[in-house]
Amino acid sequence: MDRVGCVVIGAGVVGLAIARELARQGREVLVVERHGAIGVETSSRNSEVIHAGLYYPTGSLKARLCVEGRDMLYRYCGERGVPYRRCGKLVVATSGSQLPELDAIHAQAHANGCAEVRRLSADQARSMEPALSCVAALLSPATGIIDSHAYMLALQGDAENAGALFAFDSAVTGAQMLDDGIALAVRAGDGTQTELHAERVVNCGGLWAPRIASRIDGLDQAATPGAWFAKGNYFSLSGKAPFSHLIYPVPEPGGLGVHLTLDLGGQARFGPDVEWLEAPQDDIDYAVDARRAAGFYREIRAYWPALADGALQPAYAGVRPKIAPPGTRTEDFRFSNHGNPHYLGLYGIESPGLTASLAIARHAADLLAR
Repeated sequence: MDRVGCVVIGAGVVGLAIARELARQGREVLVVERHGAIGVETSSRNSEVIHAGLYYPTGSLKARLCVEGRDMLYRYCGERGVPYRRCGKLVVATSGSQLPELDAIHAQAHANGCAEVRRLSADQARSMEPALSCVAALLSPATGIIDSHAYMLALQGDAENAGALFAFDSAVTGAQMLDDGIALAVRAGDGTQTELHAERVVNCGGLWAPRIASRIDGLDQAATPGAWFAKGNYFSLSGKAPFSHLIYPVPEPGGLGVHLTLDLGGQARFGPDVEWLEAPQDDIDYAVDARRAAGFYREIRAYWPALADGALQPAYAGVRPKIAPPGTRTEDFRFSNHGNPHYLGLYGIESPGLTASLAIARHAADLLAR
């Protein structure tokens, strides 16, 4: 078998960040990606938001790595010329019944180190966004937007400059734990099978990370979580939105609600909603059902009553890699070596995974060094 120091499975934003971190530390790195390009799945199907870290439980990995990663990401974008804008966002309560939840988010944000978040009255919020309807809001000035593809290209370039290699159209079909590493079976797009001996394997398979772990013979499967798929659909706005900030409603179970985000060109898009899928066998249907627009109009008009009929168009969809079923509490990021020093699995890396990616990479490298 060909031998390699470290194999990173998956070339999404987290896999790229980890490959960059490990290669810059002098490790031999090979990234194995089943698709023909970087970031094809979750990493390119999201809101492209740089999150501030408001919502996550204090002391959780999501809270810590989001705040750390946010600051690291802003610095990285400035240094590498990755397009971004620190536009800020408003979290809005549209009824009095939502005020306790808004207060709880405010307290949680400050507990997480986001001291810049402040409470606004309805009049203060409307002075910033005249088209907005709300009874109160929170202002998060540290929230921003990013060109996620440019960011991933920069990470790939850094990794390759540090010596990392990439194998695209290459899927891990099985593996075996060994005393001195892990033997991987990799199938290329043309059907060619290759066997690799890796001293370390980092499973950044995103949606498929639990399935990849289940295929590794000799790995303690008690630590492998289940996998649930929460599809998020997006609709775009025809014409220009009268907002300069991102607008988020009070969160809903499974996600952050149908929010308004802007791309770097000023185009508005709305989403994601939450549509739970049956576990797919392989590829996911990312088509957006235009009939879901009715729910979008209803939710958006709670904070933007002037949204015109016919203004929304189906845009794109993504899927959140959940490790807890519908109706249960959202899980934290999970890093597990299953009791084996040659393996590290990353599970449930959903939002704020893009924001936290550089901090996630540093944390993963620290775990591998132990």
